[in-house]
Order: sequence, then C-alpha cells, then structure tokens
Amino acid sequence: MHLFEGSLNKAAPLFRNDTLTVRIFGDIMMHSRQIEIAASEDGVYDFSSYFSLLSEEISNADIVVANMEFTLAGRPYTGYPCFSAPDSFATFLAETGFDVFLAANNHIFDKGQAGAIRTISIYRKLEQTHGIRFTGLAEDEDGLSGNFPLTIRRKGISVALVNFTYGTNSPLSSEWPKVNLMDDSGPLAAAFRKAQEADFTIALPHWGTEYRLKHSERQEKTAQKLADMGADIIIGVHPHVIQDFALISAYDGTKAKQVPVAYSLGNAVSNMSAANTQLELMATIRIARNFNGDLEMLPVEMTYLWCSAPGGYGKSYTVIPVADFIGRRNEWAGKWDYDKMVRTYNKVMQETGIKEGVQNAGTINDKNK
Repeated sequence: MHLFEGSLNKAAPLFRNDTLTVRIFGDIMMHSRQIEIAASEDGVYDFSSYFSLLSEEISNADIVVANMEFTLAGRPYTGYPCFSAPDSFATFLAETGFDVFLAANNHIFDKGQAGAIRTISIYRKLEQTHGIRFTGLAEDEDGLSGNFPLTIRRKGISVALVNFTYGTNSPLSSEWPKVNLMDDSGPLAAAFRKAQEADFTIALPHWGTEYRLKHSERQEKTAQKLADMGADIIIGVHPHVIQDFALISAYDGTKAKQVPVAYSLGNAVSNMSAANTQLELMATIRIARNFNGDLEMLPVEMTYLWCSAPGGYGKSYTVIPVADFIGRRNEWAGKWDYDKMVRTYNKVMQETGIKEGVQNAGTINDKNK
C-alpha cells in the first residue's frame, strides 16, 4: 500500500478524486427482421455490429444500463407485438459490457407467466456467469426485496436504481412473477425509502405517450412525485422517440435541489423506421468524490445515437454516435440513411431543446413559484 505520493514530506489525501460513471441506454428491442438478419445456417445469431462503434464508451463506464424491451421466452422467437428474443442476445449484451437489465416494461408479459419466469431464469444464469444484475421484475418476495430498488456499489459509491412501468400489455392473474408498477404507490414508496440508504437514487420509469417529442402532463406530475420521494435523477423510456429534458425543483427533507429529468431516451436498437424512432440518447451520469470525501452528481451528459438499419451504414444494425460521424457520408453504404440521420438529428435537437453533451439547463418546473 502506498501511503505517500511524490515527496515523502507530502501525505496522500484521505480520499481520491474518483468519479463513478453510469451510462444508460434506451429501448433495446428485437423485432422479427433483427432475428432474421442475425440468424445463420448453423443456428448461431450474430449481433456483433450493434454496439461495435461504442465499445470504448461502454467499457470505460462503471455501470452500463439497458432497457430490455423483450422477453426470453424461448422458441419460437418472435418480434412485435409479442416479443421473444434468442437467449444469446442477452448473453451478447452481457459480454459487450452491459451490467444492468431493466425488465419493467409493457412487453414483459408478452408470453405470459411462463415467458416472464423463463426470462428471470436466464437473467439469473447471466448473474452467475457474467455478473449481470436485473431489476423491475421479480419471481417472489426474495427476488423483489433484492432488486427493488437494485443497489449497486462501485468505487465506494452506492447507486439505487428504481425501475417501474406504467403497465403491461398482457396482465397476469397470478401474484408472481411481479412487475414493478408506477401506480402501485405502496411498494414504489417503500422502494424509494429503501433507496435512501444509497448515496444516489436514479428513477427509471417506463412511461409516456409513444412517438411524441414532448412529455405529457402525467409524466410531469409523476416526475415531481418521484423527485419529492427522493430521486436524484429521472431517466425515462418507452415512447420510442427522444423527449425533452427538464429540471424539477424538489426538497429532500434537508435542502432544496434540482432534479434532472430526461423524459425519454428513445430506441437504442430496433427495426423501427418511422419518424424520429432511429435517433436515441445515451445518458451519462457522473458522480464525483471530492478530496474531502463529499460526493457530487455532475450535470448529466447526453450523446445522440443513431440506429442504422441494414443497408444504411453497413450490412446489419449499427448504433452510431452521431456527432462523431457528421461529415463522413462517404462511409455509408446507403447515403439515404446518413441524410435521414442528419435531418432527424437537427429536427429533434431543435424540437426538444436537448443539445449534444453536458446539460446545464432545462425547462425549470419550480413548484414553489
């Protein structure tokens, strides 16, 4: 152990100026066309192109979170409207560097109770083999107690993830397995009370109106409620497009604070091609430990991504960091995809007000005014 750095007369600080980096992706989907493109004659599925251009961003983060908008219900594999993806897709994401799978979404019961239970069993296996954690769904009381909230500790900093959904497309009549629901106020409040034991709390709601670039009144009211319950930041998914960013005033019992809200990150990977559905945000949250040991959450950073479909950038689906590829049209196999990316990027930035990079400002919703 090194007790001193540099000169022997200069003691090292008690705490290093460490920074914990959390990256959050939007809806990771598995449509029928994605299954077809990935399949080979020997039955192996190749998803390697999906995040090939983001390997550094994923590997250098301490916690990488993905919203898993599908079940792992086994064969036959199916896309919309009832999703069942190959097990190897989840394994691929784990090997790519994703750490946490969010399972609270409207499609989690697409294949009924058996499909949800099998999904949990695959995630449990990946927890043993790859260290994956999941939240939003539980098979029993013990499972729910362990992942609602899901608290992860890295670099001596603990982060509580509270994941829940507005509802499911296919409700279950049995109590278990159980998905975390937004309107189930008792368990949600209990999860936030438990989350207070962590250093920071990230709320991860599955909510909002699909294909709308602006958040709804219900989202805003729910965001205020989440902020008041203790959320330090709110990152939403579900609308399949990017929605606007805001700061919400809240009081945590000791002091007033501003809570950043990204209402929707959009799709990370999908076969969707409707207006604005190929553009996504990757949210980066950094928590810094100062030399005196105090922790500080830095302003959230947004990175625009584009899901290029086969025939666009390459032969398969590829998630592209937009700003890094502006001006590189000649690299596209299908120039039309590049042109659509640039048009969508400019339009969505203008309509949502979200700029590339650190978000130092947003619409202020101050309930005390």
